[in-house]
Amino acid sequence: MTANKPFIIAIDGPAASGKGTLARRLAEHYNFALLDTGALYRAVGWNVIRAGGDPENESDALKGTKILSEVNLNNPELRTEPIGAAASKVASMPAVRRTLVDFQRHFAHNPPTDKDGTILDGRDIGTVICPDAQVKIFITAEVETRAKRRFIEEYSEDGTAKEYSRILEDLKVRDERDMNRAASPLKKAENAHLINTTNSDIEAVFEAAVKFVSSKM
Repeated sequence: MTANKPFIIAIDGPAASGKGTLARRLAEHYNFALLDTGALYRAVGWNVIRAGGDPENESDALKGTKILSEVNLNNPELRTEPIGAAASKVASMPAVRRTLVDFQRHFAHNPPTDKDGTILDGRDIGTVICPDAQVKIFITAEVETRAKRRFIEEYSEDGTAKEYSRILEDLKVRDERDMNRAASPLKKAENAHLINTTNSDIEAVFEAAVKFVSSKM
């Protein structure tokens, strides 16, 4: 890496695929600054709902982008399924995505002086936000596996079959919306390294990712 071009890792994939967990582990391992770009859209969705607006209304969504500084991106409520659904809706709007593109690119290319690079995880990092990233990883898993992970996150082992079915259906709807939206659809960049986490634990995924990243440094 050089002073003019920081080392960037782009991680993309659908909801509950494990990309956020992997991004955090890699950021710690390599001393990279981390941006969970999905949290930005979740924050917009949170702002819209908190204001009594409609996540499918572009005007309401754009208002939500203007007060991102007021939202704690680590707020656990941002990780709930209702906020995730709202995030998927606002993220499908080209105007909202354009508003947040500059923020994400500035972060990617301007890491803090005490960091050795940047990692961004989301849906369109390797294809739109940072097509020049030195490393691109696409994380995926079968939707049933992802639904089970999200189910355990929300309910531990105390949830019902009906609640699991709801989460599964929500993820299917989000996948359809994310992959087929006109603006920056979710897809694997041509030169991205594919990791399927369906039958792998985080340690195996982390080790595979580190092997690939290190080969590019």
